[in-house]
Amino acid sequence: MDANVLMQGIYSISKQLEGVREFYHDLPFNNTEMLMMCEIVVAKQEGRRLISSRLAEMLNITRSAVSQIVNKLESRNVVRRVPDAKDRKIAYIELSEEAYGVYEDMKRRINGILDNIIARFGEERVEHFLSEAHEFVGAFNAAAKDAGAAKKA
Repeated sequence: MDANVLMQGIYSISKQLEGVREFYHDLPFNNTEMLMMCEIVVAKQEGRRLISSRLAEMLNITRSAVSQIVNKLESRNVVRRVPDAKDRKIAYIELSEEAYGVYEDMKRRINGILDNIIARFGEERVEHFLSEAHEFVGAFNAAAKDAGAAKKA
């Protein structure tokens, strides 16, 4: 396959995915905020608590960015900082009770859409698509890393 054809295909798919981004604009949180909330919910379900530095690692963003997001969400009463009982320097990030209801509602809406996609596309095809997409992104990242290493050499 010609590299230009691949580039055009990737561009075309990304343009078509604009509809997905527009759907998320209807939600009260951006993607990073949603991911943060999801990590907090999963951690709570597993009996764990999260601090800002751990959230930064999980979301692959800086601690400063996490702090800004937490400040924003805290001002909207979505999350709260809970000091550790033994070490006051440690603050755990938790969802507020109201936020759990909003989160569950958004999760239901998104899951409804995803269930519809699975019904239309078929479970096996969706699994295959995801597997291939992950493999493609991995190959892309490896090729980009190789290109960066070659450029430095």
